[in-house]
Amino acid sequence: MPIKRLKKYLKENKVKYVSIKHSPAYTAQEIAAAAHVPGKALAKTVMVKVEGKMAMCVLPASYKVDFAELKEAAGIKDCELASEKEFQEFFPESELGAMPPFGNLYDMDTYVAESLTENEEIAFNAGSHKKLLKMDYATYASLVQPKIVKFSFKELPGKEEG
Repeated sequence: MPIKRLKKYLKENKVKYVSIKHSPAYTAQEIAAAAHVPGKALAKTVMVKVEGKMAMCVLPASYKVDFAELKEAAGIKDCELASEKEFQEFFPESELGAMPPFGNLYDMDTYVAESLTENEEIAFNAGSHKKLLKMDYATYASLVQPKIVKFSFKELPGKEEG
């Protein structure tokens, strides 16, 4: 089931979405395959620290964060990958690594990769490694008001996710 905070938020905003159950999967590419969702349309959440503050990078499953590009495009000086230990306390309703890409619900900046905006619909984890939600990208963007930045590159097959 989607986490309570997200479910309530979507209901309050009268958002239409589809819930997709799939077998347990933990990497974005595994999730895309298990749920039969194109990797380009599966939005993964990568937690980062931007100038010491927790933030979300949201990008297609088949892409990786380019931290140098993110810093330059977003005009930030310091940005690094956050460790699970650093961000797990922010998401008590979520399984670790299955956080929904709604930084606005957690008082975090949300950076969306420009490449993700090309999708009419996106799917994303909703607090569980067995369930996704799918909705119109335009609806997602209107709710979250993310900073759209070019900061990702396509991951080569066989490489580890990150």
